[in-house]
Amino acid sequence: MTTEASLKIINDRLGAPKVRIGFILGSGLGHLTEAVDGVAIDYTDLPGFPHAGVSGHTAKLVIGKLEGVDVAVFGGRAHFYEKGQADAMRVPLEVLAALGAEQLFATNACGSFHAEIPPGELMLISDHINFSGRSPLIGEGTDARFVNLVDAYDPASRLRLQEIARAEGIALREGVYAWYSGPNFETPAEIRALKTLGADAVGMSTVPEVILARFLGMKACAVSVITNMAAGLGNEHISHEHTKASAPIGAKKLEKLIRGFLRGF
Repeated sequence: MTTEASLKIINDRLGAPKVRIGFILGSGLGHLTEAVDGVAIDYTDLPGFPHAGVSGHTAKLVIGKLEGVDVAVFGGRAHFYEKGQADAMRVPLEVLAALGAEQLFATNACGSFHAEIPPGELMLISDHINFSGRSPLIGEGTDARFVNLVDAYDPASRLRLQEIARAEGIALREGVYAWYSGPNFETPAEIRALKTLGADAVGMSTVPEVILARFLGMKACAVSVITNMAAGLGNEHISHEHTKASAPIGAKKLEKLIRGFLRGF
């Protein structure tokens, strides 16, 4: 019911908009909502949408045009660590799919395992490790819950993003993203374990949203903004304040990628 109720509110305000692609913005990246020529609706007005629970997130849904493409931009997300709900973004993504979106483009701020992907750079996610062991589809009663996650991060979209990065002179390495539940940061031992397992960066989001997007029939791609070296690998004092302060450095590069991606969408 909450999905239908939110859809009705959106349709009443915007006249049944059609959306082609949705964006979820990570910590410190919410200012990108201002680039959209459209209408903003507070999450608090939409049943089933998360309320602002994390500083650095803009709890608004903006629907409109960016680079001439019909988009929906989620200025913030709910995280598993807020209430222990891996499916916290299910209603927003169900709404996105109902509006006609064919793709989700997720972004996040995360910690790098490699000196070659330092703070301020971007990482294109090629695959993920669900280190939390949780799934947003636990409790789903249909066989649709058995989602195939081979190529969960759309290969064609990744290729296109690499082409744009080269054209813009942006370094864009691909890597495997590990989802850690949070809210505490990881220990150095956990980082060593994740690195051994094949991860290249770690964060506290994105994986549940990509699983939900694939469940709902949407393609997915995701880009991380590196805000710090992971625990034990750098000299920074890792904190959420540091994440928010560092995210805008990579955000300018990310906006160029997003705009280029939309121009060819």
